[in-house]
Amino acid sequence: MFLIIGFLFSMVCIFGVYIFHGGNIQVVLTALPFEMITILGAAMGAFMMNNQMKVVKATLSGVGAAFKGSKFTKARYMELLALQYDILQKARKEGLMAIEQDVENPDQSEVFKKYPTVSGDHHVVEFITDYLRMMVSGNLNAHEIESLMDAEIDTHHAEAHAPVAAVARLAGALPAFGIVAAVLGVVNTMGSVGQAPAILGGMIASALVGTFLGILLAYGVVEPLAGLMEQKMEEGSKEFQCVKTTLLASMQGYAPSTAIEFGRKVLFSADRPSFTELENHVKGKK
Repeated sequence: MFLIIGFLFSMVCIFGVYIFHGGNIQVVLTALPFEMITILGAAMGAFMMNNQMKVVKATLSGVGAAFKGSKFTKARYMELLALQYDILQKARKEGLMAIEQDVENPDQSEVFKKYPTVSGDHHVVEFITDYLRMMVSGNLNAHEIESLMDAEIDTHHAEAHAPVAAVARLAGALPAFGIVAAVLGVVNTMGSVGQAPAILGGMIASALVGTFLGILLAYGVVEPLAGLMEQKMEEGSKEFQCVKTTLLASMQGYAPSTAIEFGRKVLFSADRPSFTELENHVKGKK
């Protein structure tokens, strides 16, 4: 919603001031379709050449997600922490082998079923169960698991950052494509040098619209979109860091109630539940 509001506000300010100062908006509107096709067509072609298909698909998905609200809310994080508390408490009371079935079949686990928001995200479930499985096997110590977790989180971060980098590169190229469109317009104007001055003036104005559009699309649309995608990517990584911190605290001997406090502390302050909120939520789920 704020993405659309910000875009509309920018357009109203830019074109509103232009019209207020006596600008002829008809000149811009006449040249707009042709310049847009030139600039966006060249940009999309370059984008396809510059990125693998998996990055292109991830970018389309990321752009779609940018228009939606964030799924990483305080309620989701409380579910995540409560899920970890329940499964660690079960392991503490009944032994690590007691959670083996929960780890091997999370879809059938009563513990995971209590938290549908988190258990519906297979990436998070897979991350949790993979490292719980290692804890059950007992073959790795906390330092080895931490190193492995860091490597997986770095991989996830690199994959998630690829669409952001692709959109940022596109933003950097758009002004140049605007210049290309403008140069073509100037070439067309020079080829019609025998026309009346009014006609030549209109053709030059249309050519300058290309430069204007390239810069506007780059810094008014695509680059802000890349920034928003990057913020959402960071939110996704924070969830994995929360799981990592909680499980490592448990491996180091802390009680489940203390381990989830470790995990709570790594969350962003805007979405972090308070100690009392988390405690009441955990007690309510027991």
